[in-house]
Amino acid sequence: MNSWTDRTVLVTGAEGFIGSTLVDLLVSRGARVRAFVHYKPYAEKGHLARYLADPDGRDGSVEMWAGDVRDAGRVSDAVAGCDTVFHLAALIGIPYSYASPGAYVQTNVTGTQNVAEACRRHGVGRLVHTSTSEVYGTALTAPISESHPLQPQSPYSASKIGADMMALSFHHAFELPVTVVRPFNTYGPRQSARAVIPTILAQLHAGSREIRLGSLAPTRDFTYVTDTAEGFLAVAECDRALGEVVNLGTGEEISVGALAEALIAASGRDAEVVVDPTRLRPSGSEVQRLLSDNSRAREWARWQPRVGLQEGLRRTSDWIAANPALFAPDRYAV
Repeated sequence: MNSWTDRTVLVTGAEGFIGSTLVDLLVSRGARVRAFVHYKPYAEKGHLARYLADPDGRDGSVEMWAGDVRDAGRVSDAVAGCDTVFHLAALIGIPYSYASPGAYVQTNVTGTQNVAEACRRHGVGRLVHTSTSEVYGTALTAPISESHPLQPQSPYSASKIGADMMALSFHHAFELPVTVVRPFNTYGPRQSARAVIPTILAQLHAGSREIRLGSLAPTRDFTYVTDTAEGFLAVAECDRALGEVVNLGTGEEISVGALAEALIAASGRDAEVVVDPTRLRPSGSEVQRLLSDNSRAREWARWQPRVGLQEGLRRTSDWIAANPALFAPDRYAV
């Protein structure tokens, strides 16, 4: 029997890019999923719409919970009765964090406190908290291991560092079974246009002959979204990861400029890359290099990425070409 069969699992941020992919994976493994989604007063169903074909979702496998992680009572109600909690809900856009840092503290730090406290109250068997490689800042040593210093180069990064420490504090203070997963630049279908890969592809598939980007020099370690989701499940079943941080990355890097050229090739289009000053981060905030050391994920959780960059870019390009209404290539999404 699959280890996830008939287990009740909560996913916060379930309607998002990684969250909805994780929901799909859990459903395919037989789990009963509570999808905690941000309440909206209008009828947007997002990436989980297919589970709403009947009132109970697909065969009753997904139960929708609308709410806000800043609401401790609502979070507690959602956590009650769950075996495992995957906490992905967060404010994630780096540019907007410059404009509204307080909102990031409230959602990312206080929201994580609410989730951890609810898991403690209800005796949850495992809390998997989602971090980000942005907490490392520009690499001081590479590849970046989990012991690399944390460098808050944006308010977003600072809020995620605070959230990580909050989650881990509940392990040390209250013996809550917590693991922090730290994905490196996940990409793939469903990602919003605020990220670099869909930004480039949306412009290409709209027929742009100039691809407008920020700095071309930074390097990133890109992981395909299904590999990241598989990493979440692997780490959730790894006892050695309790109270620890685990990187999820490929261990390979590519510059933004080289990535743009690879995306032009994957899309079959013809274009040149130009630097758009409005897309540049403040000079002290740009993270110049991110490259993961994924030894813990490989050795502890027996996880390894399976989708290579070339194949992943092709799949992502095909998806964006098939969903043009989701993107506004003439507008920079923050």
